[in-house]
Amino acid sequence: MTGNIFMVAPDITYIGVDDHNIDLFENQYKVPQGVSYNSYLIKGEKIAVVDTTDDQTGTEWLANLQKALDGAEPDFLIIEHLEPDHSSLISTFAEIYPKATLVMSATAARMLPNYFDPIPENCNIMTVKEGDSLDLGGLTLRFILAPMVHWPEVMMAYCPERKLIFSADAFGTFGALDALTDNWSQEAARYYFNIVGKYGPQVQNTLKKLSTLDIQTICPLHGPILTDNIGQYIELYDTWSSYRPTKDGVFIASASIHGNTLEVAEYLAEKLRQMGVKDVFVADLTRLDISEAVAEAFKYPKAVFCASSYDAGLFTPMYTFLHVLASKGYCNRKAAIVENGSWAPSAGKVMRTMLSEMKNIDIMPDTLTIRGAFKEADRTAVDAFASKVCEF
Repeated sequence: MTGNIFMVAPDITYIGVDDHNIDLFENQYKVPQGVSYNSYLIKGEKIAVVDTTDDQTGTEWLANLQKALDGAEPDFLIIEHLEPDHSSLISTFAEIYPKATLVMSATAARMLPNYFDPIPENCNIMTVKEGDSLDLGGLTLRFILAPMVHWPEVMMAYCPERKLIFSADAFGTFGALDALTDNWSQEAARYYFNIVGKYGPQVQNTLKKLSTLDIQTICPLHGPILTDNIGQYIELYDTWSSYRPTKDGVFIASASIHGNTLEVAEYLAEKLRQMGVKDVFVADLTRLDISEAVAEAFKYPKAVFCASSYDAGLFTPMYTFLHVLASKGYCNRKAAIVENGSWAPSAGKVMRTMLSEMKNIDIMPDTLTIRGAFKEADRTAVDAFASKVCEF
């Protein structure tokens, strides 16, 4: 774990921590580049801290906090989000700084006992509502409620003097700050669709609130602070939360037991490219991390789901993938189905049922059935199927 203190804006300091020891975020998403737990110190005439950190990085965070305070005492702790990776040091903070006031939404105040039993005695709690402001003397925090982005208690804080928004988990990414690449949109998309993606309407509501503000800096709770071309980040969030594709092409998901179904998927991809489809992505669900596959699926207007039959049903990686897509709100797409089954093909029926239960998924009527190995005689059928996918 590492933590680097740096200035975000005049009187606003980053005091977060990079975690490279973590392998699974939320115990499910692979994070080979680690993750950052972002926290901020605001120094007006009064001092506010924005969020804490995960308990695994508490020692480093406290050291950063105390170094940035330089002997001063904080007056407020702003609690944007109660998920444990941001809130684990609340109780410790309250014990070290008993005069500080904890500022949170009313929903967060109701949820606080769920995570801290007991809450430190004589703990000062201030609840705020939409549009309330906190005057720090020279700097102001204006609170924006963002329920279900992605928990019900979430709020953001806007500093008009610095044209800066503390955006909670919104606009976050996987990856530690000291491992940043230029590929913000790739990791941000994986983060968004897997963490926030189900709550598109709620994100849209929050974006409407943000559209009235002059924002030149976004300070999320994970990933880099955003300062250049803020409009592109907000535009991407608008697109993602509206469930609109960002690419013009076809996403192909393959769940293959012995490699035959994958061979069909790869042949289909090449055929589609020959037919003029510029962007085709093949996700081998037996190898690709499911969070990456989910993010890719949302990028395309069309998808082809190719899977082996298994135990008179559907091969498990595809079943799991479709279940996760449904839970993340996959919608407004066109879908085609390829099944493989040597004696009693069953995968197509299961996939069709699962897709039909999602919102506004237009499923191509014809299912392509392969029996066993991908044979020369199957190529004609796949060629014809590719044409139908292009026309669909």
